[in-house]
Amino acid sequence: MYQGFTVQAVKAPFKSIWVTIPAPVRGLLRIMRPRQWAKNAAVFAGILFDKQITDPEPFARVLAAFALLCLSASTIYIINDLVDIERDRAHPKKRNRPLPSGQLPVAWAVVAAALLPVIAVGASLFYCPALTAVLVTYLGLHIAYSFWLKNIVIIDVFAIAAGYPLRVVAGIVVIDVMHFSPWLYVCTGMLALFLAVGKRRQELIMLADDAETVRVTYKDYNMPLLDDMLRLVTTGTVITYTLYTIEAETIRSNGHRMLLTVPFVLYGIFRYLYLIHVRDEGSAPDELLFKDLPLLGAVVLWVLAVGIVLYVS
Repeated sequence: MYQGFTVQAVKAPFKSIWVTIPAPVRGLLRIMRPRQWAKNAAVFAGILFDKQITDPEPFARVLAAFALLCLSASTIYIINDLVDIERDRAHPKKRNRPLPSGQLPVAWAVVAAALLPVIAVGASLFYCPALTAVLVTYLGLHIAYSFWLKNIVIIDVFAIAAGYPLRVVAGIVVIDVMHFSPWLYVCTGMLALFLAVGKRRQELIMLADDAETVRVTYKDYNMPLLDDMLRLVTTGTVITYTLYTIEAETIRSNGHRMLLTVPFVLYGIFRYLYLIHVRDEGSAPDELLFKDLPLLGAVVLWVLAVGIVLYVS
């Protein structure tokens, strides 16, 4: 009762303000999906492991890259929803999105999809030309995914996963990285594949006979294939992260104490597997992170452990 009262007390003021905002504006904010901006936290990976995150100037530069990447990501979300508007109407959850539900006019979405990348890319040109190249690549990849790549079996999950190493690159090109290990890209890519395959698996279960109506590639996927892919990327994620904690130059200077963070990664992966296999959850990993406290706790403890090993010990 106390927890429920607390949650309601916190949410009530925001809810009362939210309902006063015009419906199309609320729809525009929803379609930009600010909750999913959490994925863009990968831009801080380079500065974290390079031991510069406590330096105000590099941190401010990466924070600016994060903001521009969020605008770029929102562009992709809007374009993807415009392309999939009819299919989303047949999806049990996506039918409530702003476009298929009619909350957001299509014209508004088109204008936003044209304006946001101009702001993001234009600002990056004055800020860091290398970041511009990353943002253009990111936008090009995901636009190709929205119109073409998502209809090609297996390539679709690779296209989704490729966006995560690009996020890491976006945080690296805006600062002077003193010690860099390519294992960071490999770890990020494997973790992204793990989440992408897990999402495909859960959507295939949830949609059942309607799967092909929602996404063409689902006719080429089945549970044995996705389970085998999930086992492979799970193993790869654990191995590559463990190797990173041993091989990265910045980490070797700490006497391999980063190995102490491996159990948190293992628990997080096992918890996610538990959620998708036992509780039939996991179709939206970014939302699941904030819904499942043990999973969120594992991520928070991992960040704290990394911070202690790199910056305190």
